[in-house]
Amino acid sequence: MPDPATKKSELGAGPGGDRSLPSSGDPWRDLVTLMARLRTPGTGCPWDIEQTFDTIAPYTIEEAYEVTDAIHKGDMSELKSELGDLLFQSVFHARMAEEAGHFGINDVVQSLVDKMVDRHPHVFGDKVIHNVDAQTGAWEVMKAAERAKKAKEGPVSALDGVALALPALMRAEKLTKRAGRVGFDWPSPEPVLEKLQEEISELEEAIAAPVKDQAHIAEELGDMLFVVANLCRKLSVDPEEALRNANAKFVKRFSGMEALARSRGQDFASLKLDEQEALWVDVKKSERA
Repeated sequence: MPDPATKKSELGAGPGGDRSLPSSGDPWRDLVTLMARLRTPGTGCPWDIEQTFDTIAPYTIEEAYEVTDAIHKGDMSELKSELGDLLFQSVFHARMAEEAGHFGINDVVQSLVDKMVDRHPHVFGDKVIHNVDAQTGAWEVMKAAERAKKAKEGPVSALDGVALALPALMRAEKLTKRAGRVGFDWPSPEPVLEKLQEEISELEEAIAAPVKDQAHIAEELGDMLFVVANLCRKLSVDPEEALRNANAKFVKRFSGMEALARSRGQDFASLKLDEQEALWVDVKKSERA
């Protein structure tokens, strides 16, 4: 995605042909003005003008991940930049909504303030909450009340509101959590482990079938991953965080194998699998040393 916020050449000409964006002294107002300029037909940025909610949505998700990446790196300069990019996404969506006559960015902000005040009566009201666990419970009660209110508008499911755009592993964990709230849950991790073994057996059968059915194999793999996500929930482990850490560990070990091979005058890609596995073992030993 282009970075229109930093390219004056793409801001489009203002009144009298002025292509600059003079500062008002209010960064928020400048951002809203900038977004309006970018979306102004004839003088704005052609790329920004042709965008829709659907075309921008993938960038919104990407920016959220880049914020997370900066946090994991502990890079505050990068975090400041990425938070700006994420904020820009909100302003972009709000501008498109305003053009369509739905709402503007100030409506978005006011709605957020109202919602947060309603959800924190222990801060903005007379309710007393003594610890984090009590706050979490109160939060769930309020969310349930909100869903009940929506239920009056039509049929609803306990699974409503779990966003489709979430990463699949994260969504699986949230779906099982929602189902658990209405009693559809195992009492402990042990039955989930048994279910996982069952799914692994079914996957093995699909793989060993005389006629290869790729769709069936994919289905069984999906079932297995879904159970793994549920197992993570039962063990109070964030599945996304667990897999992210596993990815980082693999990258570190793989890079270590490549470096070790170079130090021995070897081309890692030319080594046989058993030689590569020996390097893997050596790298793991060095980690424990």
